[in-house]
Amino acid sequence: MASENKVRLGGMALSNGVLVHGPTAWACAVRTKDGELKVASSKKRFRASSLQSPLVRGPGKLLEAVAVIPEMRRALPEARLPFQRPAVLGAMLASATVVRIARDSGRLGPAAQELVAGLLSVAPAALALRTPDLAAYHGAEHISIGSYEHGEKRAKEHERCGSHLLGPLLATTAVANTLATRAPEHLRAPARLAAQLGAVAASTEIFGWMVRNPDRKLARALAKPGHELQHRLATAEPTPEQVEVAEAALAACLELERVDG
Repeated sequence: MASENKVRLGGMALSNGVLVHGPTAWACAVRTKDGELKVASSKKRFRASSLQSPLVRGPGKLLEAVAVIPEMRRALPEARLPFQRPAVLGAMLASATVVRIARDSGRLGPAAQELVAGLLSVAPAALALRTPDLAAYHGAEHISIGSYEHGEKRAKEHERCGSHLLGPLLATTAVANTLATRAPEHLRAPARLAAQLGAVAASTEIFGWMVRNPDRKLARALAKPGHELQHRLATAEPTPEQVEVAEAALAACLELERVDG
C-alpha cells in the first residue's frame, strides 16, 4: 500500500543509467564502460510547482524535467542520452522531412494530415527505445520508483510513465493543428506555435485526469497506445546491476528531498 508521505517522483532512462527527479531535486546514476557506478545529484534551479494556470502548468512541468538535463550532463559527463545516437538523429531529420511532405500533400484532409504527422513524429523516439540497454534501464527506473511508491516489488511498467501521454498528445495535437491551418496564411506560423503549446497543456491535464481516474473507460482507452508502447517496446527486464543503478539514483534524489522535508 502506497504511503501518503511518499515523495512524488519522475524519471528518465539513459543509455547507461537512470535520472530520477522529485519536487525539488534530481539525481542521476550511470554505469561507466569500466563498470564503475557513478552518481551525481543537485537541487533543481527551476521549479514549476508555483504555476497554477492549466495553460502553463503542463508545459512548465515538462520544462522543469528538461531543464535538469544540461546540469546533469555537466555534473556527470559519462551519462549518455538516448538521442545521442547517429541513427536517432538521422531518424529525426527524416521524420521532419516526411512530416512536411505529409502536411503539404493534397491527398489527405487537414485532420488526417495532422494525425499522420503526429504518428511520424513519434518515430525517432520509438527508434531510440529499441536500444536494449535503454529499454532495460527504463524498466529499472520503473521498478525502483514503483517499488518505492507502493512499498512492494513492482513490475517494469509504471502507471505514470510518460508513454501514456502518447494517446492524449496525438489527439490534442491533431485537433489543435487542424484548427491552426484555418488561420490566415500570414498568421499560420504563430497559430501552429500556439497550437503546439495548447496541445501540450491540454494533454498534460488529460494525463493528470487519467492518473487520478485509472478505472474510467476513457482513461483506459487514452492510455492504451502508451501502455502498448511501454509494454512491447519501451521497457525490458533489467539485470540486477541495472536495478542497482536505478536504486542509487533514487536514493540520492530522496536524500536531497528529505533534507528539505
